[in-house]
Amino acid sequence: MTHKDVSKVETAKIQREGGGFLVRRVIGGAVQRCDPFLMLDHLGPTTYGPGEAVGAPDHPHRGFETVTYIIDGENKHQDSQGNSGMLKAGWVQWMTAGSGVIHSEMPSDEFMKTGGKVEGFQLWVNLPAKDKMIPPRYQDTPPEKIPIVETTDKRVRVKVIAGECLGQPATIETRIPILYLDIHLKPGGFFTQPLPNDYNGFAYVWRGAGYLGKSEIPAKMGQVGVLSKSGEQFQMKAEQNQDCHILLIAGRPIGEPVVQYGPFVMNTQEQIQQAIEDYHAGRLGEIPGKEERYKQTDNARAKQKQTGKW
Repeated sequence: MTHKDVSKVETAKIQREGGGFLVRRVIGGAVQRCDPFLMLDHLGPTTYGPGEAVGAPDHPHRGFETVTYIIDGENKHQDSQGNSGMLKAGWVQWMTAGSGVIHSEMPSDEFMKTGGKVEGFQLWVNLPAKDKMIPPRYQDTPPEKIPIVETTDKRVRVKVIAGECLGQPATIETRIPILYLDIHLKPGGFFTQPLPNDYNGFAYVWRGAGYLGKSEIPAKMGQVGVLSKSGEQFQMKAEQNQDCHILLIAGRPIGEPVVQYGPFVMNTQEQIQQAIEDYHAGRLGEIPGKEERYKQTDNARAKQKQTGKW
């Protein structure tokens, strides 16, 4: 089998998003896009004191999917269709925004009281034109339902969020063919993952350091390697003296025009204009208690400024 290599390595820059939380913008920043992927943010790692945590109060989405993967912390989500839930460490939420929702992602009440460490990821996956206006849908998946596989030497452990690894399929359903693996390599660990030749993809090192692709390009925490166009497998290796955690994300490109305006991703400028009009006309609905969430965010920012974290 031929190998996909790494065409380039970029370092994600830290910026503030939502209510003011810190992220490393991996896709949509360091790398503009990687069809079908529009964005990957690495949230944190950040440690908040009591009352300091900020989230993303009410905001709209249309035309794509958001995938939230929590490493540490707690995230309370609500939307304009009446859905709500709590995402804790290890949870994955695959939200198909489709025709559009208003969505809120906030720290839990308990986390606001105690503070603590926050870390996680949000991936934006584009939808093909035929699916952009489908009804919204959620898949909230707890950690015990996310398959974990290991190599025979026990030096590589993989969470199978989407797609398949070592013969184990994921439980989460996707609209288009996608691979999403969280790969933990112990020091010196080596792993090769088969990939369809036509997949686009990237490998993001979110903890530790290692080597990406057949050429063994070095990469450390906060760096992303974009996979070459051709090849049927991809390899990675950890440093000899430290662990390496890598998100390997790949999918079949959609190959359609992308017109994006913030949280709206469509195929034409006219569709974007319609999304803006629908949002301002209230057609995407609303979530009760919006003022409280914005007040909570303002108070948390003020507390961070008092403690010198802003």
